[in-house]
Amino acid sequence: MTNPPLLSVDGLRVTFPVRGSLRRSRFAAVEGASLTVEENEIVAVVGESGSGKTTVARCVVGLQRADAGVMTFAGSPLPARRTAELRRAIQMVFQDPRSSLNPRMRVGAIVDEAWSMHPSVAPPGPRADAIVAALADVGLEPDVADRYPAQLSGGQCQRVSLARALALEPRLIVCDEAVSALDVSVQAQVLRLLLELRTTRRLSMLFISHDLGVVHQIADRVVVMRQGRIVEEGTADAVFSAPSHEYTRALLDAALELNDLGT
Repeated sequence: MTNPPLLSVDGLRVTFPVRGSLRRSRFAAVEGASLTVEENEIVAVVGESGSGKTTVARCVVGLQRADAGVMTFAGSPLPARRTAELRRAIQMVFQDPRSSLNPRMRVGAIVDEAWSMHPSVAPPGPRADAIVAALADVGLEPDVADRYPAQLSGGQCQRVSLARALALEPRLIVCDEAVSALDVSVQAQVLRLLLELRTTRRLSMLFISHDLGVVHQIADRVVVMRQGRIVEEGTADAVFSAPSHEYTRALLDAALELNDLGT
């Protein structure tokens, strides 16, 4: 028997009330979405703004309740009210790295807070040494631990967000437009880091993006969403070389370039 996917989403439906409607109408932000993420796999969900991709991501991490559908993690159902273990195992990295970090806390305290909330994975030994090691894992120098987020660049803040997530030893990281707010050169650095972490940590990732140029550099498989529905899915090579849906072809035409890392 084969192992079940690490993450399975089947028939996901999410609706929101229509503002100003006198009949309490609702619109479907996600309608019947199904996807999987295997162990040590990076699956990208792409689409324009309003396509429903971020709503799917929020459902996976438990920030949004679905109207219908079934989600499982490592073969077990994902409950609406997540256990501490599930919150630890599924981590999210947000689009705006600065807004996701407490501006009143030093970086070291931000990382340490993750261990305080989940003591089961807190490292042994001096905590200061563990914080330095966690920052080193994402390419940050030890002195960053004493700085505030406002004293860091956008790329450094995103690395801090990754360090905080990785401190909890997750199995799945959900990246919601995690590099879209960064300069192109910094984007490339963060993408390389994510690929390295996938190898060294055997991480799985659900990578949300509107940028096919970015997705081309990192994804094993691609899921294309439009108006709340999945219109195409396949390996990255297949989707980029021979897209079957006209919407995917339009997205590809809009991408400026599809460069490999390091080119």
